[in-house]
Formats: sequence, C-alpha cells, structure tokens
Amino acid sequence: MITSQKVLQAFIIISIVYILLLLAGLDAIIWFLKPFLLPFLFYAVVKSESFPTKKWLLIALLFSWIGDCILLFSNKGELYFISGLAAFLIAHIVLIVLFTKQKSAHLSFKKPLFWMGFVCATIYLAGMLSLLLPGLGDLRFPVILYALTITIMLKTALKGSFDWKDNSKYWVLTGAVFFVISDSILAIDKFHSPITSASFSIMATYLIAQFCITYGILKLNK
Repeated sequence: MITSQKVLQAFIIISIVYILLLLAGLDAIIWFLKPFLLPFLFYAVVKSESFPTKKWLLIALLFSWIGDCILLFSNKGELYFISGLAAFLIAHIVLIVLFTKQKSAHLSFKKPLFWMGFVCATIYLAGMLSLLLPGLGDLRFPVILYALTITIMLKTALKGSFDWKDNSKYWVLTGAVFFVISDSILAIDKFHSPITSASFSIMATYLIAQFCITYGILKLNK
C-alpha cells in the first residue's frame, strides 16, 4: 500500500535527481521533469488523513504547480513571467489562509522574540525592494505586490512558530524562509545582476521550501 510517507520519500529522491541533472546542465531533461515534481507532494497530501486545512494545502500546491509549468515558457515573453508570478501570488495568499486557519495554542503577540522576527522580515522586504526597484520597469507594481504577499506569508509562518503546539511548526517556518530565499535569488538574478548557478540555487531552495511546508503541515495535523 502506498502511504503518504512513501510518497514524500519519493519526492525527496526525484528532487535530488532533478538537482543533479540541473548541475549536469541537462536542460532538455530537466525541462520535461519539472512538472512532475510537485505532484508527488500533492499526492502525499491526498493520501494523508483528513484534517481541517487539507484543502488549503492542496490548493497552494496546485497553484505552485501551475506557476512552475507557466514559468517553463518565461523565456518566450514577459506575459509568461507575469502569469507565473500571478499563480505563485495566489499560492502564497492560500498559504497565508492555511497558516491563519491552523489551530493555535499560544499567543505570539506577547513574545518579544516574535516582534524581533517581524521587524527583521519588514527590514528585509524594504532592503530587497530598494535593491530591485531601479530595474523593475513596468513590472514594478506586480513585483512589489508579490514581495508584500510573500513577506506576509513569512510573518504568518513566524507567528505560527510561536502559536502552534507541535514542534513540526519549525518545519513550516523553515519552508517559508526557504521560499523567501528562493524568490529573492530569482528576483536579484532577473532584475539586478546575474547570479552564478542561479537556476540551481533557485530550484534547490524552492524544493526544500515546498517539502518543509507540506511535511510540517501534515505533521502538525497528524
């Protein structure tokens, strides 16, 4: 019988294979393989036991997968990049809803460490935007909107790391952090200055992010 745990293990294996192919520069293979990555996480969630926020996790993964597929054609025109950005924007909005609806056991607003993290995330957002703004051109508004949304996603995951009861909450926070790192590398590479092995860094951090968030939410609701 195929269990959720086995599907998650399969995702790790195929992700490692994908990253190795990326390092080897086998672009044709990785182009075809990319759409088959997130379906493993999606199926792992489908196979898991029912829990209140399950549908939100599935929707977030679905729109992330749509974004992955659209961005495969980003070199063909700016419209593909904007459409992919929109798909991930929806995914992050859904993640915010997912994190907000997750059952809480504590109140983070009373903890100074939470506010330190909150301020640090805000400073990071301001720093990234000040770095990127000169090179955004017509994409200024959608990129700023996306940056604000992913920062809110990170802050809700941070809040959850104080509010949620199980230690699996740290997997979710780690995933949110890696998501921000992945998108930051992509943004700097596209709008500021080229980064060596950017594709490897973007995809490695992205796959870690998706796994950590999915695994963490499943563990929190086990």
